[in-house]
Amino acid sequence: MRLDHLSYAAGPDGLDATAERLGALLGREFDDGGVHPRFGTRNRTLAMAEHTYLEVVEALDHPASDKAPFGQAVKARSALGGGWLGWVVAVDDISIVEQRLGRAAVPGNRHRPDGTELRWKQIGVNGLISDPQLPFFLQWDVPAELHPSAGADGTVSLACLEIAGDPQRVSEWLGETVEAPLEDVKVEWVAPHGTPGILAAQVQTPNGLVRI
Repeated sequence: MRLDHLSYAAGPDGLDATAERLGALLGREFDDGGVHPRFGTRNRTLAMAEHTYLEVVEALDHPASDKAPFGQAVKARSALGGGWLGWVVAVDDISIVEQRLGRAAVPGNRHRPDGTELRWKQIGVNGLISDPQLPFFLQWDVPAELHPSAGADGTVSLACLEIAGDPQRVSEWLGETVEAPLEDVKVEWVAPHGTPGILAAQVQTPNGLVRI
């Protein structure tokens, strides 16, 4: 179990403009990640160190974005002006999470512009919708060299996550201590005074520390 990526919902200016704005802050351009046909969304990604990445995602004008929980979550966050959607944990065997949560994971896929298909299974987005401090889980079904973090030069890395929430609640959701997937990431927990979830991410870049 490890931190896989952070998901940021596009603002009213759209996916490309949001990715360009964040990329300018981080000193790196986002790659075109392609469309998630099952979820009615598309994304752009930025590879970071430690096998993690940052995703900017937007909902498409497509029936899937109204039916799939992930599409619903993205659409709702963007409707509020965009911003942090949540964090995602990668597991080696998602069947363990399926048994614990009592439901089946759903398949996901997307095609990169070069035609490469990425495949995975994910579960727990409804938990994120009801309590945004909670991550959802995925299991990749592609070789490590196709993971969106592949090719990172190590100069951009996640230094700290600021989360409004309760680490005990998150640990219960994970089925083990919250330190497990976040062992290499500093986390500052803040008692929520409104909606729980990611407040900010501090990212180390070639130009210094950037807080988003």
